[in-house]
Amino acid sequence: QVQVVESGGGLVEPGGSLRLACVASGSIFNIVHMGWHRQAPGKQREMVAFISNDGLPNYADSVKGRFTVSRDNAKNTLYLQMNNLKPEDTAVYSCDVQERTRVYWGQGTQVTVSS
Repeated sequence: QVQVVESGGGLVEPGGSLRLACVASGSIFNIVHMGWHRQAPGKQREMVAFISNDGLPNYADSVKGRFTVSRDNAKNTLYLQMNNLKPEDTAVYSCDVQERTRVYWGQGTQVTVSS
């Protein structure tokens, strides 16, 4: 079993920054994929960012140029640096972790962008 815990959310003013972390722990043999998603009230969950198997970052168009995804394989941790935050970035941000053939999700962390 793998546990996934996100952290780093909070309340920030427009234009501000936050750094999220997603930590996977437990029975880990090989993490195939880690990615960030978000879900705003009344909307479907959407992919935000992930790092592909060839090491390249991928982003939703809405966050390109503002968000940066990075991964520390030794710590089984995925980060999301979010800059120039906008009110439309308000959502619960969650992380999915694929360990071999199974996918695990965390509970998410709330990000609220408001003045």
